[in-house]
Amino acid sequence: MLKYVLSIAILVASLTTYAQTKEVGVKFINSPITVDGSLDEPVWNETKPATNFWQYFPTDTIQASYQSEIRFLYTDKTLYVGIKVFSQGDEYVIPSLKRDFRAGGSDNITLMFDTFNDGNNAFLFGSNPLGIRREALVSGGGTDLRGFTTSWDTKWVGETKQYDGYYICEWAIPMSAFKFREGETRWRFNSYQFDTQDNTRNTWINIPQNQFIFNLAYMGDMVFEKPLGNSKSPISIIPYINAIAGQDRELPDDFTEVKVGGDARFTIGNSLNLDVTINPDFSQVEVDNAITNLSRFEVGLPERRQFFIENSDLFADFGDPRAANPFFSRRIGIAEDFEGNTIINNIVAGARLSGKVNNNLRVGLLNMQTEKDERNEISANNNTVIALQHRVFSRSNISAIFVNRQATGNETFVEPGEQYNRLVGLDYNLANEDNSWNGKFYLHKSFTPGVERKDFSGGARIEYNRNNWRATSATLFVNEDFNSDLGFIPRKDIFRNFSKLERLIFPKSGAINRHIFSLNSFYVWRPELDFTLGDRTLSPQWEAEFKNTASLAVKPRARFTKLFDTFDPSRSEGLELPEGSEYSYNSIELEYNSDRRKALSYTSNATYGDYFNGEILTLRAGATLRLQPKLIIGFNARYDKINLPAPYSDNDIWLVSPRVEVTFTKNLFWNTLLQYSTLQDNFGINSRLQWRFAPLSDLFLVYNDNYFTDTTFAPRFRSINLKLTYWLYL
Repeated sequence: MLKYVLSIAILVASLTTYAQTKEVGVKFINSPITVDGSLDEPVWNETKPATNFWQYFPTDTIQASYQSEIRFLYTDKTLYVGIKVFSQGDEYVIPSLKRDFRAGGSDNITLMFDTFNDGNNAFLFGSNPLGIRREALVSGGGTDLRGFTTSWDTKWVGETKQYDGYYICEWAIPMSAFKFREGETRWRFNSYQFDTQDNTRNTWINIPQNQFIFNLAYMGDMVFEKPLGNSKSPISIIPYINAIAGQDRELPDDFTEVKVGGDARFTIGNSLNLDVTINPDFSQVEVDNAITNLSRFEVGLPERRQFFIENSDLFADFGDPRAANPFFSRRIGIAEDFEGNTIINNIVAGARLSGKVNNNLRVGLLNMQTEKDERNEISANNNTVIALQHRVFSRSNISAIFVNRQATGNETFVEPGEQYNRLVGLDYNLANEDNSWNGKFYLHKSFTPGVERKDFSGGARIEYNRNNWRATSATLFVNEDFNSDLGFIPRKDIFRNFSKLERLIFPKSGAINRHIFSLNSFYVWRPELDFTLGDRTLSPQWEAEFKNTASLAVKPRARFTKLFDTFDPSRSEGLELPEGSEYSYNSIELEYNSDRRKALSYTSNATYGDYFNGEILTLRAGATLRLQPKLIIGFNARYDKINLPAPYSDNDIWLVSPRVEVTFTKNLFWNTLLQYSTLQDNFGINSRLQWRFAPLSDLFLVYNDNYFTDTTFAPRFRSINLKLTYWLYL
């Protein structure tokens, strides 16, 4: 069955063509220019700009009211970009002075460069009217928000000046910041611009609203005046020193420590990176947002550690990200102690080779060694991932993965079945040229000592997205003995189907820009239990997106659940519902998000209905006050009131998380996040001061404090660390 579906998918991919072509020239110059936001060098006038931008929002059928002009120059070592963005006034929305801002709700312009012309990956650079810069990596063709990674950093310079009726951005991006093939004469290119005063979003290449604005299927060409040469990056050495002091009140234990380590980056050719890390430290990384998880299963959290970010899609985009992901990088650096508690397991060293071998082949090799923790009965482990991705047709690819977790010690506490875990897999990722069809087809097998069968996982997903219709159907299975120690697999012994049909309506007048009507279905069966139905959710939904960027949604749901293990829905450690019991329950959810361009924006959400054998009321609210560009005050809260009939428990669950972000200058930032969670029995404080004293070089002062939330409000864990990192080019 799978091979016939795959054949149809390949045929679809091979029959479609690009809908539009557009190009801009890139002029070669022999000497550098001054980056000052003026564009006063005569050579800028010798270039023809990329212009004639189209609206993307509120409509995608007319050209932009206020245009942008983008010009390109280059030397052997640098790409120069000159951008002129016209506007109706100077009342720009600039939330903060912090780098790597998100585009939504603010004024900015962004450029994307597909340097290998594959429609799957791109380098992204952007700026706002105050000259705050951002860079990111776009992967997976720009078809999913998960493929947008702002944690990536590279060195480049830019200046912006505001004038009457427009602002000018002037950039100098080292050619070494990109990866490309020597001798190339064309890159695929697109740009999008957000204008809060005109309330429009505009793109150089016309993109239909049913696609993401950073979709890589819709790009033109930038044509270089002469072939590109070899632009090998210099060796980057990034040492750090970190002084830490802390108190663990649960053990109890006071400690002080000075850690030294660092990273090194080497470029092989023009397109491969070799990254090496020794004794890595991630203490400055933003803490995870606390969540209220009322489900019976684990929830995956995003990777925030810089070492694992670049080319992360090459390793992580296998299988299904929410149900059967064979490699989940957050598994490296954590482990379970002898009591089953999840704790930090230090990384000794690691290396990663990733990038393009040629225009069609990407390779990735990751190897990380974790240390032995005798006290907690954790063995030293070597963790290896090998990934290959070969492009077929225009934007599709075939990918293979090998994952190996191998215990490197001979400790007596390591059980025979825990010596190793391995996995091999093959994926076909479908994406046609205009992204009207995309999908995934995969089959994975794991290898665990003592397990010889029922260790497969596979799936097929196909999506249609064109004009006023979107449709998705995704089916997968996970055998009961399928296992990946380095993966994310919250449920086993399942056969699952998810289907979604959406109808998009764009009114020609009125306050609503787009209606989305959808029908959703979700089924989970248990193959080893005669395909007994375990979960079912049916949900017709309506969403309205307003022309002022606000949105409103109504989501009724009808659920069925059969418990195969005992479970306490109240999450209060009370009496559990019995194994084998069945429940049908209905609820309705209302959600409203206000205009994000306003100084004060907010979101509100309410869910009410049946919950297993009882009732639930969930209220969520968030607000953001922007005193631009220095101060942002945010507040998020969630309240769950669970009522179950006697003798089962009720519960009132709170999650409150205020945040304050102060950007004193473009190089000095202070963020403080408070998180109060009764479900996690924790009140946490994370306060981080960051001084970027040189390009990509930082001094961090980070304070963490945690308390129990019971009546004693006793301290749990406290730490403070001062960390210095310096980016050195050799």
